Amino acid sequence: MRISPVVILAVLLALGVPLAAQRPSAPFVVEETGQGFSRLDQAVDAIGGRQGTIIIAPGTYRQCAVQEAGMITYRAAEPGTAIFDGVACEQKAALVLRGRAALVDGLIFQNISVPDANGAGIRIERGNLQVQNSMFRDSEQGILSAEDRGATISIDRSTFSGLGRCDRGYSCAHSIYIGRYGALEVTRSRFERGTGGHYVKSHTPQIRITDSSFDDTAGSATNYMIDLPSGAVGTIANNIFVQGENKENWSAFIAVSAEGGGNSSAGLVIADNEASLAPGVRRNTWFVADWSGDRLSIGENSLGERIAVFDSR
Repeated sequence: MRISPVVILAVLLALGVPLAAQRPSAPFVVEETGQGFSRLDQAVDAIGGRQGTIIIAPGTYRQCAVQEAGMITYRAAEPGTAIFDGVACEQKAALVLRGRAALVDGLIFQNISVPDANGAGIRIERGNLQVQNSMFRDSEQGILSAEDRGATISIDRSTFSGLGRCDRGYSCAHSIYIGRYGALEVTRSRFERGTGGHYVKSHTPQIRITDSSFDDTAGSATNYMIDLPSGAVGTIANNIFVQGENKENWSAFIAVSAEGGGNSSAGLVIADNEASLAPGVRRNTWFVADWSGDRLSIGENSLGERIAVFDSR
């Protein structure tokens, strides 16, 4: 026997079940309060200057948000199922962050472009940022920062694919471009199929890039795998690098102080990495190119044919 929806509703009301409990969950739910919202920016505004977590239901969302305050976690209910597609706030990014801190967990950002050709999944302008289990693909940039010398950025278990550009008369965009933040850490992440610029470019005085892969085999008009244009101290270790054929600049895998320094690079550790040229690539290149004049700590690295260890400019 089929029961009428009207009867079901009457039973629920008789039992005192709130109508909100009978409706499907909203796509954006503030975990601490249970409030549901149809738009991400509404959930961000509801947290305001406090600390809170927004749980994001599976789906593809053509929307964006600006965080002005507070400490907010943006977490996919199921990692890899919440996609932010093609919309940038303030002509900058899907998430524009200038609160005290943000954590992004399990989200996908794709197809982001803006008029000044710097469209990103995340634009971090102030505060600490943690990104984990996330993907950035087919956009002008993955993550782009402004300047906050007292804050740090960490990225773990994330993928950057089909990012970067150096066309249209604008400054290049990159898979990750971090300005003058306090420190950058990248661990257990993958970079692939770049479409211009560098895979990681960072002006931070402290750097840690470990246990990650840089696969430039299908790259197009790309540049360095890691560019530290102002120099840095820290560690680049246990990474795998493959340089592809289609390069704008193939002179090195890692560049230190190419834009004139400003940070010390004394003791920068580059060790236990593997680097090779993609099959069929026959040119000669260097693993590390250094303009700093500081004494780097280059340890044992497994380098393929035609790759020299070090070039001092």
